[in-house]
Amino acid sequence: MPEFLPVDEQMDLLRKGAAEMIRESELRERLEASRKSGKPLRIKAGFDPTAPDLHLGHTVLMRKLKHFQQLGHTVIFLVGDATALIGDPTGRSATRKPLTAEQIAENARTYTDQVFRILDREKTEVRFNSEWLNRLGFADMITLAAKTTVSQMLEREDFHRRFDAQEPISLHELLYPIAQGYDSVALECDVELGGTDQKFNLLMGRAMQRDAGQPAQIILMNEILEGLDGVQKMSKSLGNAIGIHEAPQEMFGKLMSINDTLMMRYYEMLTDLRQSEVDALAAEIAAGTLHPMDAKKRLARTITADFHGAEAATRAEENWVAQFQRGEVAADLESVTIAGTDVGYSAETPTVRVDKLLVALGLAPSASEAMRKVKEGAVQIGDAVFASPRFDIATLPASFAVRLGKRAKIAVIE
Repeated sequence: MPEFLPVDEQMDLLRKGAAEMIRESELRERLEASRKSGKPLRIKAGFDPTAPDLHLGHTVLMRKLKHFQQLGHTVIFLVGDATALIGDPTGRSATRKPLTAEQIAENARTYTDQVFRILDREKTEVRFNSEWLNRLGFADMITLAAKTTVSQMLEREDFHRRFDAQEPISLHELLYPIAQGYDSVALECDVELGGTDQKFNLLMGRAMQRDAGQPAQIILMNEILEGLDGVQKMSKSLGNAIGIHEAPQEMFGKLMSINDTLMMRYYEMLTDLRQSEVDALAAEIAAGTLHPMDAKKRLARTITADFHGAEAATRAEENWVAQFQRGEVAADLESVTIAGTDVGYSAETPTVRVDKLLVALGLAPSASEAMRKVKEGAVQIGDAVFASPRFDIATLPASFAVRLGKRAKIAVIE
């Protein structure tokens, strides 16, 4: 029989980064019952494979799954290959474009490859909701749909907003919360994880389990992770994301660029420290016994090591220190070869546009954002800060460092 930690010690890890639990008292009761019986709880989080590449924002729920796994509970990584045919309407102002079965299968393979950078492969139950949803017949779907009303669906914030704005809501979108709720019945979950924007769907699972005669699952909602700007939700389309496949140097540099307030949020949501340990770090910083820069280096090293290993994280830190604290050029900065025509260079115009260069290097999401950084004096090319829109390439060697804030790459113009 497995031995579980006392409930208070388990909650110290599980409470970290949690925005809301429905209900915490029920979770404590179920954890206590698990300790007495030796039977682990069943914890699930669902992920629709609607995009092939994950960023750190996607890993918040995976990490919370890992925490339950570390405590000895059974975690279920649920791939929503069936629900992906609908596309989660959460936060959407328009109906999602349907994916093909081939796209879903390819994205699902990518997801299952990436998740085991965080979870223990041997201890993770991977399930696909097509296993039970594809078996439902027409009569079954009518039975499930009869368990809720249109007015209840329109209470959901995104549906309500679209309805008031007279924007179309496709009928199949109303099936999404019902399908997600049925997942919890099929898997007999004790706990379901999700973001705060998923509350409606999570409550649907709780209601459906009661109707099926099962104990209602506990809901643990994590806060939504802000991106590098510290304001908006992490998103590749907003240019404020850190992809889990990014090179160690790139990942480390991006993490060192965040502000001190966001640093503590990342400690809460992207590390395996307990809440009491995060609080202790914050207290040390407030007392002046730990410099924020040292705390940020530890954070960047920890997260980079999670995805690339300790050795790569140490090299990334050493290169960052050499580049930004000792003024040297890091030994293994990523080198990017760029066609001269892509950055405005020609025989007639032997200069390079700085905005196009920054975009080509991946240091800025757009030419307009790049020019704003140039005007702010945040761009360094070689050893000089550039405040003009073009520079003469003849003044630089064949390869040269380009820095924007705390990130840098080597440019090679051909």
